[in-house]
Amino acid sequence: MTNDTLKTTEQEGIFTVIINRPASLNALNSQFFIEFNRLLDHIENRPALRALIISGEGKAFIAGADIEEMAGMDQAAARTFSRTGQQTFQRLENLSIPVIAAVNGFALGGGCELALACDICLASSNAKFAQPEVSLGLTPGYAGTQRLPRLVGATNALHMLLTGEMISAADALRIGLVQKVCEPERLLEEAWAMAQKIASRGPQAVRKVKALVRGGLQSGFADACAQETEQFASLFENEGTEGMRAFLEKRPPQWQTPSAVKPDK
Repeated sequence: MTNDTLKTTEQEGIFTVIINRPASLNALNSQFFIEFNRLLDHIENRPALRALIISGEGKAFIAGADIEEMAGMDQAAARTFSRTGQQTFQRLENLSIPVIAAVNGFALGGGCELALACDICLASSNAKFAQPEVSLGLTPGYAGTQRLPRLVGATNALHMLLTGEMISAADALRIGLVQKVCEPERLLEEAWAMAQKIASRGPQAVRKVKALVRGGLQSGFADACAQETEQFASLFENEGTEGMRAFLEKRPPQWQTPSAVKPDK
């Protein structure tokens, strides 16, 4: 794919996206959202893909939304800019494949919000996270006030949201914002290793697990459990049967070829 703000590679069913506006610390602007949505169109139509990795070029993951662009907005334009970000990150969250954020540096404002929309977050030891919008007299606009407390709890979220202070990768790990911290030079290697591990699992099962978790967070416990039962049963006489037979026969499972796996609707 050809983009101005995104660098993409694909190998072994793993798609990697590097946000490439280092001069502006990869700040999110309207052009980013155009290109990122075009990228999501591409990924959604690629059932052979098994995982997506997102990282940033230079010393930032994403240092927030582009303040220079926002400063000239009126309320109508700001409303559209917020809705665009929310809808884009919702699409990212709803992808059928797992999404891994490899946070290489500053993840501030919209950058932190993008990481929150990913399924797993890895961070380099020098990464920094913040929701600093209140220091500008603003609130988060890309669902940060909603995803952050759901992930780290209300009090941890309110500390970040009300003070606007940056927290370290170690503190992000402590509160559950990050799942793993590694040295900067190993970040993409670690993300790739995790993506490979996920890609080695049953492709239908992986998609169903993600859909069950994401859907369950938006529904009642009983309804979510009923959905789990249906998805569990759907893998018998299917991928699950092959996985169990392979286990009993002490051999690697022969999953369906990725091109034959259809994403859940």
